[in-house]
Amino acid sequence: MKTFFVGVDEVGRGSIAGPVVAAAIILKKKEILSLKDSKLLSPKKRQILSEDIKKNCVDYAIAEVSSKKIDKINIRQASLLAMKIAVEKLKKKNIEVIVDGVDKIDISQKCKAIVKADNIYEEVMAASIVAKVYRDELMIDLDKKYPQYLFAKHKGYPTKDHLHALKKFGSIEEHRKTFGPLKKLNE
Repeated sequence: MKTFFVGVDEVGRGSIAGPVVAAAIILKKKEILSLKDSKLLSPKKRQILSEDIKKNCVDYAIAEVSSKKIDKINIRQASLLAMKIAVEKLKKKNIEVIVDGVDKIDISQKCKAIVKADNIYEEVMAASIVAKVYRDELMIDLDKKYPQYLFAKHKGYPTKDHLHALKKFGSIEEHRKTFGPLKKLNE
């Protein structure tokens, strides 16, 4: 039986609002040009690549863990949980997994954690791109509901504009209450 190579990455770990999102990807042998870590690509290029990856892969899955759950179990555990759920959602089960980072995920299949895997393995680059595009879209939708926070601009990260909006309007359910800027706000 053929073993499939899966790349897994998460995005949103350093954000102070919104979920942490992970993607798991099995690429076909066909090379997808211009793959890089999502942070090295423009939003437009990420969007194009994300669609190409999803259309031309063997399988992919996306998972998210909410701000509320992040506050309960901490961001490290939430990131690992999102990655585990993404892998478990894949249809293919005869897999070997490469995770970007220092922590392996708790799955029954073979799994390696490699720091900077999103700069080495195309599958992990692809996962990084798909997860980033998905999360950015969630934050743009959240911006429509709460335009005063400018989520479409900073995607929930603690920018000067975001911190100013927090001081002015307070926090909402999507904010991670256990994170530094919010803890200070509530002191």
